[in-house]
Amino acid sequence: MQIAANKAVSIDYTLTNDAGEVIDSSAGGAPLVYLQGAGNIIVGLEKALEGKQVGDELEVSIEPGDAYGEYSAELVATLSREMFEGVDELEVGMQFHASAPDGGMQIVTIRDIDGDDVTVDGNHPLAGQRLNFKVKVVNVREASAEEVAHGHIHGEGGHHH
Repeated sequence: MQIAANKAVSIDYTLTNDAGEVIDSSAGGAPLVYLQGAGNIIVGLEKALEGKQVGDELEVSIEPGDAYGEYSAELVATLSREMFEGVDELEVGMQFHASAPDGGMQIVTIRDIDGDDVTVDGNHPLAGQRLNFKVKVVNVREASAEEVAHGHIHGEGGHHH
């Protein structure tokens, strides 16, 4: 069976940056299971896997535009510590939900703290980076009607949300 829209796909993968550092991997754990065509994984990897089948192995580099986007300086802001009311200790690396420019929600990460100035970054941590995947297709099956309707694969034992 080939990977196509509305197929449940299981992959083993290792993700590295251009320096060869491992960013993420399914090695030593369960394969990643996703619904093809539902935006569960980055678009560039979904495109690369289209038409592949069980046993296929590939190495693919995904440019930022088909991954987490280009890095945007407009998503970096310096806020006053007062904006973090109710949080006693702020640390670099902490993440918070914040209002996005489009009115939705986004995750921002504290990048720097200088006195009462807190610099936050709304970019995805992998924005602006080429992502290199080494992938093996482990399984491809028809997704259930419920999985297609919900836009994601359900785990063992069914529906959990």
